[in-house]
Amino acid sequence: MPKLTVEGFGTFDVPEGKRLVLALEDEAGVDQLHACGGNCRCTTCRVEFVEGEPEQMTAAEKEKLAERELSGVRLSCQILVDHDMTVRAISRLEGSGRPDVGPRPEPDIHPEPEWTEK
Repeated sequence: MPKLTVEGFGTFDVPEGKRLVLALEDEAGVDQLHACGGNCRCTTCRVEFVEGEPEQMTAAEKEKLAERELSGVRLSCQILVDHDMTVRAISRLEGSGRPDVGPRPEPDIHPEPEWTEK
């Protein structure tokens, strides 16, 4: 079972293949934003990797990050926890002024992932 370490929260066992956005919420108890419901439309689910950043990303994530001119961050809704990783949760409900984190993402990545090199 992969280990997810979240700075300031601890280290947690995560079922292999679980979406990072859901692992942050379910296992780590992070108030992680996901305003679009984990569909790679809003970029509110941003995280910074400290260790274990995946080598691949979905084409949708790559396009969205380029569109928003974002670098040094990844979209947790487009990442599967399939190895040990350490992240910094930088996009949280606390201090955001939003009423809630957003609709719960589905278990599978949306849109249907096309994997590419980052």
